[in-house]
Amino acid sequence: MTSDDLTSLAAEHVASFNAAVAAGSFGAFVECFSDQAVMRFENVPGAGSLEFSGRAAIAEAYRTQPPDDQIELSGPVEQTDEDVVIPFVWARDRSPGVMHLRIEHGRIEQMRVIFG
Repeated sequence: MTSDDLTSLAAEHVASFNAAVAAGSFGAFVECFSDQAVMRFENVPGAGSLEFSGRAAIAEAYRTQPPDDQIELSGPVEQTDEDVVIPFVWARDRSPGVMHLRIEHGRIEQMRVIFG
């Protein structure tokens, strides 16, 4: 992917997430994940690590524990061998994070979010 492609992908992902937060509904956002996707959160304040396997489990996690803040891109988007690496900050308190997306066949196969 080119740098512009990476930036566009990250901007679309962030916009989709933020729209879901604003609407209080994550159905359309979760459709970006494959059926067997894995979503992992690391360094979650007060919780440590959390992992959800499969689109149904991811949807349930967003239904029962929805985020209440939006995010903003905070630096250049990069690509490792397999992942798109997206630095972000939470809009409210500006706390940082990094999101790693692994995309196959147009869907997210893995999303790892590292807080702090």
